[in-house]
Amino acid sequence: MNGLRNPAPAAEPVQRGRMPLLDIAKGVACAVIVGHHLSRYGTMPVGAFLLAPDFLRWLADDGRLAVQVFLVIAGFLSASSLAPDGALRVDRPMARILQRYGRLVMPYMAALTVCVLVEALVRPWMAGDDVPASPSIGQLLAHGLLVQDLLGYEALSTGVWYVAIDFQLFVLALTLMGLPAMLRRAPAAAASRERWIPVALVLAVATASLLLFNRNADLDGTAFYFFGAYGLGMLAFWIGRATRASTWQSAVVLLALTGAGALAIDWRSRIAVALVSALLIAVAQRRDWLSLGQWPDAAMPLQRLGRISYSLFLIHFPVLLATNAVAAQLGPHSPWIDALGMAGTFGLSVGAALLLHRGVEVRPVSWRAVAALFAALLVSGMLVSP
Repeated sequence: MNGLRNPAPAAEPVQRGRMPLLDIAKGVACAVIVGHHLSRYGTMPVGAFLLAPDFLRWLADDGRLAVQVFLVIAGFLSASSLAPDGALRVDRPMARILQRYGRLVMPYMAALTVCVLVEALVRPWMAGDDVPASPSIGQLLAHGLLVQDLLGYEALSTGVWYVAIDFQLFVLALTLMGLPAMLRRAPAAAASRERWIPVALVLAVATASLLLFNRNADLDGTAFYFFGAYGLGMLAFWIGRATRASTWQSAVVLLALTGAGALAIDWRSRIAVALVSALLIAVAQRRDWLSLGQWPDAAMPLQRLGRISYSLFLIHFPVLLATNAVAAQLGPHSPWIDALGMAGTFGLSVGAALLLHRGVEVRPVSWRAVAALFAALLVSGMLVSP
């Protein structure tokens, strides 16, 4: 696992009905993961460490665990959009997969283009492994097709591995939910009686991931490694759809026992965070907290941050590199300058994310735009290659 392989959330489809509590949860997790990257890259965290060693050490070591919140939420939203009643509600699966790819890669390739250019500018100023080497054409193509980790290429930016994993997880989830119908080809009435089969398949693969795949680091470039957390989110959604209190309670206990059993076999903090997140979401859905329209004013910034979290994670790394390159040229300076620089980097990243979100992420998927952005990424790589 290379030094740039750190977590970032991938895009969620634009929701017709927002769930403010999920946005708030993503906002909190987003802030933690950006803080994780800020505390690991460049020279500023070295100076700021003297002011808050325990906090920055926690961010650097454990901040990455917040990605589990995004895995669970992504699974929850996939279940809600693809199969709210258990059976797949997608007439053209391949079209839906291509739409998901387009939704992911439009802001992703725009941000990668910026990242490649910024990396070329700051490379003479920053020593060490924080700045990736100049990319090859094969590396750029692999990133554009979301197969860079499967082919063993170095990451061009932090978190891009997660975009590829998110796409794999979506395809795997859609396949599991659609497989029974594809194999059976039964009348609609029979299908309605057997809608529990896709749920059982998701439970089985999620359990296999928790017990086996997630314990094998060689699989961390595949969806199977992460499907445990993603599947917990899917199951949490379906649990919330239970109409009887006794059914809901039994399902929550089963979910808790599944996660607890995996942790008893092999304790992993990431799985513990995913399990707690899934259980909390299941409770929040049952109590109808997810769609509440009114939240305290203090939560509004986090809600807005959650809505732009994908763009923020795509664009914050080049901002981080640029500000650290400037700080490296200042010569000896106070730790407070580094701390203020880290805070300023976060603010500038949010500003850049707003531009990316409004300019690219929320626009309808256009294959002409995808092709243009892919071409821009390739051209940027050719411009900076030695």
